[in-house]
Amino acid sequence: MSDKKAKTRERILQAASHALIQHGPAEPSVSDVMGAAGLTVGGFYAHFESKDALMLEAFSQLLGQRRALLAEVDPTLSGEERRALAAAFYLSRKHRDATEQACPLPSSLGEMASLPEAFRQVLGEHLELMTAQLSSSPEEADKVLADLALMVGGLALARALGACPLSDRVLRAAKSAVI
Repeated sequence: MSDKKAKTRERILQAASHALIQHGPAEPSVSDVMGAAGLTVGGFYAHFESKDALMLEAFSQLLGQRRALLAEVDPTLSGEERRALAAAFYLSRKHRDATEQACPLPSSLGEMASLPEAFRQVLGEHLELMTAQLSSSPEEADKVLADLALMVGGLALARALGACPLSDRVLRAAKSAVI
């Protein structure tokens, strides 16, 4: 792939990632994504086979970025300490209000049943990898999954409410329940 083509593909992926965080994988059209990337729809198929292929790649990249951020947390900390730090960031006003560099799960989970199976496979792999990153032992795995579910659900509710006192309470309550 030429350098120019690779850069264009990356622009498209960045625009798709932004749209996915804001609206989930189903809503944004190819036209929306290409327009946000400053490109015409005509060039889309030179880079991606389909809208689903684009959104799946963007979804996978975004989840990988989330795991990379978590990997930066001090590995000498216990799983419980890593989860507390993760919850402090994940369930923050800053993350709730982020339009970029944010978790795509709150905007995507409601659409999973209608998306191709590959999205659920990527999600399942992500959950397994996150569980491993946040566990100090195999016995902790179910607690980690419960904490992840609470964090994603709490963030989804807080984002749905928008920046308001109840949204802030949801974030605080979910954060205090983790661990």
